[in-house]
Amino acid sequence: MTTAAVDDRTSNGTQDGPKGATGSGRPLALLLVITGLAGLLASWVITLDKIKLLEDPGFEPGCSLNPVVACGNIMKSEQAEAFGFPNPMLGLVTYAMVVSIGVGLLAGARYRRWFWLGLNAGTLFGVGFCTWLQYQSLYNIGSLCLWCCLAWVATIVMFCYVTTHNIKHRLLPAPKGLRSVLIEFHWLPPVLWIGIIGMLILTRWWTFWTS
Repeated sequence: MTTAAVDDRTSNGTQDGPKGATGSGRPLALLLVITGLAGLLASWVITLDKIKLLEDPGFEPGCSLNPVVACGNIMKSEQAEAFGFPNPMLGLVTYAMVVSIGVGLLAGARYRRWFWLGLNAGTLFGVGFCTWLQYQSLYNIGSLCLWCCLAWVATIVMFCYVTTHNIKHRLLPAPKGLRSVLIEFHWLPPVLWIGIIGMLILTRWWTFWTS
């Protein structure tokens, strides 16, 4: 993406509209649709595998490739039902909502400040929950799920760009310097964030990867 992804212009119909509503540029709208679909796909596949696992305890998901990349271990863990039901069921609802919001923006929708802040809060909860799951996966369960990793990446990118959009439009307070840096280097936070997770995964199972 270029700076145009977050530097919304009046010509793109993204500045504050009537009654304080704010839209977005096409790049952000597409990003929400794509990341939402990625998370939705991951949630759907994990849900199907979870159902098969409940029907047959001996079932091995297709993404269980080796002792480290073992989705079955994740699905059988207590952490896989953090709220009393399978985690991907939450993803089926929330990622679908993100896709709907992105499609609305592509159609020219404008949302009020409370809506954008609500979306920001939702993505913040998402990355917080994903961070907890990452820790549990790496250091307690001791396995990785590739579909979970896809959902992690989608949620991180989603959160970073929604936050950047809200800071750009002053829907979130931020110093002028920070606003300028985020607009110019909007790609840096998600790249660093995902890179750190990659390094943690690499070092956690260094012996396995290098053997």
